[in-house]
Amino acid sequence: MNSKKLSPARARQILSAATKTRILVVGDVMLDQFIWGGVSRISPEAPVPVVDFQRESFMPGGAANVARNLVDLAVPAEIFGAIGKDDAARKLLKLLGEQSIGCTGLVKSSGRHTSIKTRIVAHQQQVVRVDRETRGDLDARTTTALLAEFKAKIAGAGAVIVGDYGKGVVTQPLLDGIKKICRERGVWLSLDPKPVHHLNLTNLSLITPNRKEAFELAAMPDDTKNANPFGDENLMLVAERLLRELNPALLLITLGELGMLLCQRGQKPFHIPTVAQEVFDVSGAGDTVIASFTLAVAAGASPVEAAILSNYAAGIVVGKVGTATTTPEELTASLTK
Repeated sequence: MNSKKLSPARARQILSAATKTRILVVGDVMLDQFIWGGVSRISPEAPVPVVDFQRESFMPGGAANVARNLVDLAVPAEIFGAIGKDDAARKLLKLLGEQSIGCTGLVKSSGRHTSIKTRIVAHQQQVVRVDRETRGDLDARTTTALLAEFKAKIAGAGAVIVGDYGKGVVTQPLLDGIKKICRERGVWLSLDPKPVHHLNLTNLSLITPNRKEAFELAAMPDDTKNANPFGDENLMLVAERLLRELNPALLLITLGELGMLLCQRGQKPFHIPTVAQEVFDVSGAGDTVIASFTLAVAAGASPVEAAILSNYAAGIVVGKVGTATTTPEELTASLTK
């Protein structure tokens, strides 16, 4: 099974078809701030590096980075979530507008802070990250407003992606509402889970946990590791349990340097080895995976084709520093190597 390939011509066909669809992204939106600098000395006050500031940059993060991945692959995307009434929200809305990401589905809530993740990077290495955010569950009124915005925009959507980053926007009432709306209209629904939330994740089209999250969702200890996923008995048991208990159409477990495992009920899992040449920064790689897999399915790709495409997309972004994305040109070029 592992011999299956995706030709550059077929990838171009999928990516071209994806531009004619529209994908809605719901979840925890954030503002990613990067402070870039250099280190040449240790602080005399404590055994920590002194970073000499060079520049700073901002970009959409969390579920907004999923939307950013879509638009950079020329797929129209709209984002739904909750933001505060603060400077970070204004900066985020400006960035989303500049990147042509539809953001009328971002509901303002005076009781929340817009999440900001500040990463300090020196010599291509992340030194420290500072988080400023609200983590409490979204209140009922804001959830209702968010679902109303979502329902108003669902007509004609090719797929929906839910990005749960544990910041409180993806609650059970919100997820149940989204599931109901998607089920009534036959719309594909992908979800990137955060097991700490203990949500009912049954009957979704696609779930994309990493290895750690998959073991947590299955309530099993991860005390084995094998370079060959098929020889990893516990991993196979976890996949089997999640397929049985959560009943997704597809389960894609990302395995870092070991690639990905695509699982469907009644079929042998399909393993895709990683294609990453160099790994500089894994932040945002999961966003790239769920975005590229979902757009491929929305464009008519088979699950295996979608998994291979998303594996190549992830291989590109981990070779870049910061929360990165890829383009159709980069993606098709990488398939020729």
